[in-house]
Amino acid sequence: MRVLITGGAGFIGSHIVDRLVGNGHEVIVLDNLVSGKLSHVPSNVKVYEVDIISEEINSIFATYKPEVVIHHAAQIDVQLSLKDPMFDADVNIKGTINLLQACAKYHVRKIVYASSAAVYGTPLALPISESHPTAPISFYGISKLVPESYIRVYSALYGLEYTILRYSNVYGERQDPKGEGGVISIFADKIISNQTPTIFGDGKHTRDFIYVGDVADANLAALSLGSQQTFNISTNTSTTLLELYDTMRKVAGSDIIPAHMSERDGDIKHSRLDNGSALNELEWTPRVTLAEGLERTIHYYQDFIETEKREIYV
Repeated sequence: MRVLITGGAGFIGSHIVDRLVGNGHEVIVLDNLVSGKLSHVPSNVKVYEVDIISEEINSIFATYKPEVVIHHAAQIDVQLSLKDPMFDADVNIKGTINLLQACAKYHVRKIVYASSAAVYGTPLALPISESHPTAPISFYGISKLVPESYIRVYSALYGLEYTILRYSNVYGERQDPKGEGGVISIFADKIISNQTPTIFGDGKHTRDFIYVGDVADANLAALSLGSQQTFNISTNTSTTLLELYDTMRKVAGSDIIPAHMSERDGDIKHSRLDNGSALNELEWTPRVTLAEGLERTIHYYQDFIETEKREIYV
């Protein structure tokens, strides 16, 4: 199958590329390389350094003629969305529309869209099912929700199949703690660098953490299953930030105590996504436990930092 993946040199996208290549698919990557890295992509995969907002994507679609588009290119920083909502909307909303136009024009069969738990806003009850009202409390959440509506309308108008995947908190290897990193990559970087991590609030906020490899598997399942449906991709398990940090500290052998700061605007106190629909319809299940995933992630950053040190002194 010919698959075009946007953001394919990034954290989640590059893991999906690995899975696609490993399963014999023909893959092409669109990535502006602002946060993505060529080193994350197998050398035999063609990477176009282009922004999804650019008209240049049309020539790539015309040449490559993808059967499926997996769309991960996005602005994903909640705090940045609050500071610069215009940029957030340009990338996440207008960029997706530009991509959908190309999908319609060049007769793409299906688009798989990476959405977010942020579309739900403050939960009315836990776990959150796909039928839960969508009421984002950040501009980022809005900018991930609006493209879902565009995708459904493009589907109705042009016969474009789609699967929308709403992720809980994704973590794992290759997540950049210095850029748009999640809490786990930031904690790992601080612990390994012997610096004090910061927890915003009392640390009793809960999140549903899912390992990046399991997210990649969900995207592969969506190539052929779950058409015209929306799924939560999660573990359906709550973990407090204090519990998370304590586990990571023990894995790394650290005794550093985190600092606490005031809660941030746009942060939800509790989040846990019901993944039952994905289990049934996508025939998918998360396989990596949090303990196992954290161990893999910590060891990845330990090796990464050691490699950086060696390169400095060579």
